[in-house]
Amino acid sequence: MRELNLDQLRTLVAIADLGTFSAAARALHLAQPTVSLHVSELESRLGAPLVVRGGKRVQPTAAGAVLVQRARQLLRDADDAVDAVQRHVEGRTGRVRLGSSTGVLVYLLPQVLKAMERAHPDIDVEVNILGSGEAMERLSQGTLDVGLVASPQLPRPGVVMTHWRSDPMMAFVPQHWPVPKRITPQWLAAHPLIFNDASTHMYHLTMAWFADAGLSPRTRIELNYNEAMKSLVAAGYGAAVLPLEHPGEPLMHQGIQVVPLKPLLTRHTLVVHRALDAVDGATRNLLKTLMEFRQGSDARK
Repeated sequence: MRELNLDQLRTLVAIADLGTFSAAARALHLAQPTVSLHVSELESRLGAPLVVRGGKRVQPTAAGAVLVQRARQLLRDADDAVDAVQRHVEGRTGRVRLGSSTGVLVYLLPQVLKAMERAHPDIDVEVNILGSGEAMERLSQGTLDVGLVASPQLPRPGVVMTHWRSDPMMAFVPQHWPVPKRITPQWLAAHPLIFNDASTHMYHLTMAWFADAGLSPRTRIELNYNEAMKSLVAAGYGAAVLPLEHPGEPLMHQGIQVVPLKPLLTRHTLVVHRALDAVDGATRNLLKTLMEFRQGSDARK
């Protein structure tokens, strides 16, 4: 037996609801012979009469009534399937795999996710905590959709890189330390230091700042989680150099003073993703939301 045809089932339901072949034809914008053919083909396929012809009103047979009941559900399911696909294509639903470092995770990313929840409540953003190198690798492998990574990065085939943010690096210093208005590499190198570990871009960025002053300080503690570093600063274990993602960024820890650096140091962050013609609507909507949090005039790719 061949599979049932949804158009023919829709015709049968219309006949059952409207009572005549001609009314069904008008409602479905079909020629009446086409309506008759739909019913005849269904009856031939199922081997049973489905409607009683001849009276003023066409009535389903017992077999026809069973099929009409099932057909209504099939048509609803088909409409739901089409709607689900359309919602996915339009980016109103779906899942996006986002890779981000812990440096972005605490302050900026919650704001991005809240904005996504307000604008696109049916899009699920799956957050993966990744370093920049791993995020780039997973993006190339197709196991990540969007990454927030340190700049610069080497170009990769099929990967689009867009400048996202330029955030000032600041000295996070215990509250009880006497400090100058601006902290220099020389001043900071003379104090205990808490850094990101040596595998991270943040470590190399900060050490390059010291190297430009002819310094190579030793670190007291190395961590990969910025908020843990701030906790140690608040406890008086040392000073840290970290990005300030917003001038009004709330400090989660008491006992810290944030002091500008001299010379200035900036962390640049990229949004990376596959070419737009290779991503779905949900990913495009996340990219659009991320751009609402863009900062800095240096729009590099």
